Amino acid sequence: MKPLLCIVMASLMAMPSPTFAASHREAPITALDRAADITDFFAFVSYDDPSKVTMILNVDPLLEPGNGPNYFPFDDNILYQIHVDNNNTATDGVVFNIQFTTEIRAPQVFTGFVGAGSGINAPANSPAPVSPGSAVVPAAITALDGAGAGGLSLRQHYTVSITKGGVTTQLTSPSGQTLFAVPSNVGPRTMPNYPALAAQGIYNLGNGIRTFAGTVDDPFYIDLGAAFDSLNFRTGAGGGVLTAAQDAQDNVNFAPDYVSGYNVNTIAIEVPIATLTSTGTQPKATDPAATLGFWGTTSRPRILVRRSPLPSVPTGSYAQVQRMGNPLINELIIGTGSKDFWSISQPVNDSQFASFDLDPLLARVLNAVYGVNIPAPPRNDLLPLVTYAAPIAAAGTPGGPVADLLRLNTAVPPTPAGSRKRLGVLAGDFGGFPNGRRVSDDVTDIAARAVAGVLCGVTAPCKDSTGATFLGTSVALIGDGVNTNDVPYQETFPYVAFAQSGRSRRHVDPGEASCTPNTVVATACPN
Repeated sequence: MKPLLCIVMASLMAMPSPTFAASHREAPITALDRAADITDFFAFVSYDDPSKVTMILNVDPLLEPGNGPNYFPFDDNILYQIHVDNNNTATDGVVFNIQFTTEIRAPQVFTGFVGAGSGINAPANSPAPVSPGSAVVPAAITALDGAGAGGLSLRQHYTVSITKGGVTTQLTSPSGQTLFAVPSNVGPRTMPNYPALAAQGIYNLGNGIRTFAGTVDDPFYIDLGAAFDSLNFRTGAGGGVLTAAQDAQDNVNFAPDYVSGYNVNTIAIEVPIATLTSTGTQPKATDPAATLGFWGTTSRPRILVRRSPLPSVPTGSYAQVQRMGNPLINELIIGTGSKDFWSISQPVNDSQFASFDLDPLLARVLNAVYGVNIPAPPRNDLLPLVTYAAPIAAAGTPGGPVADLLRLNTAVPPTPAGSRKRLGVLAGDFGGFPNGRRVSDDVTDIAARAVAGVLCGVTAPCKDSTGATFLGTSVALIGDGVNTNDVPYQETFPYVAFAQSGRSRRHVDPGEASCTPNTVVATACPN
């Protein structure tokens, strides 16, 4: 067990300075610009095809499914991008560019989506001047285009291009299909078979590339309210320190998932690994070319001219608003006064933020709240040695500059569903975080333990406040008690669950039954 522990702990240093949650409204600028706020970023080897990588960029946090009438379209003025470093320089060798266009197809309708049954009103409901039997209300929405899409008044389509070697190529469906974004799940009357409707949003772009964009269930899970109440976690989760039995449960929650019942906007792209690597092949795990670095960004035009009643006109070059690689250094490590600057910076320049890691405030909060012993600064175990390092990267891989990238060894095969662990590499599951990040990985618990000092004695020696040696083996099983999502994920592309219904969504609250999702026997969520 000891050698395995060393491997596990060493691998954690391949991620940037630890964090406590994913990025939901973390920086001042994105708190005011929710459409540009990146909530989560994922990159992992596709579960059902190890020759491909799936990248998922989620934006616009905590979307209430029933909040019509316009719901939550993508912003036409935002350039959404997914970047891939394939040459160990913390700069992009491959970039995917995604942009949306919105159309209002029925401007006289009071909502973005409407539809009921056949759409033919009875004569008694069609007074003059409407002829009896006329289609006053469109039929229920069953398609993204064509006859079944009459009720889609607010409809978005998008383009995807790839920039590689300085050359940008537009990606299009071989059949010439327009790429439509999947709308929010309004409810069963308007969209009677939403899973079938959403599945129409999966497009083949040729050469093994698939894409999906639209509103989906937010895959992230956390007791967010307790976390931001100075880590005031629930009694059912040991007040923030799990028992070994609780920690071993990958599909049982002991506290309410604050994100349950909420949606998010997602862009998912599945790409052959050979398309991304510098060699143009699918390398072996021992090949330095196998490990890639990923991050996502949102950018806006520098100038927006409002010409009411005419449409606004964006001009000028794009300026970056937000970025995300790992989950999420900007949330609780970077100080608020520097978060906006961090958001607009490039990963290659991340060494300028290293001072935040030498004495992370979150560790002191853990000490104040739980009374646990913590390492004394400087926290050299948490220095952002964010490089291409073993065991994620192969021996001989150039380390590159310190940078916040989500690093993935693309030759490590996906872990079968039955063997998948929410704690990823920390639990011996090398198909998960920090070797990339899957939608089911519990980054909250992994990162909390790293902040508490689980890396001490492995990545660097540590001392406590008395000068005694501090070892990571003494760190408690810190966790929020939320170990899984409120609805099951998909096992095939796009892997996230489709959007929750605006009519029937359910937020799990403290003190109520059904704390654990998808179980017959309901358990109560502690207050």
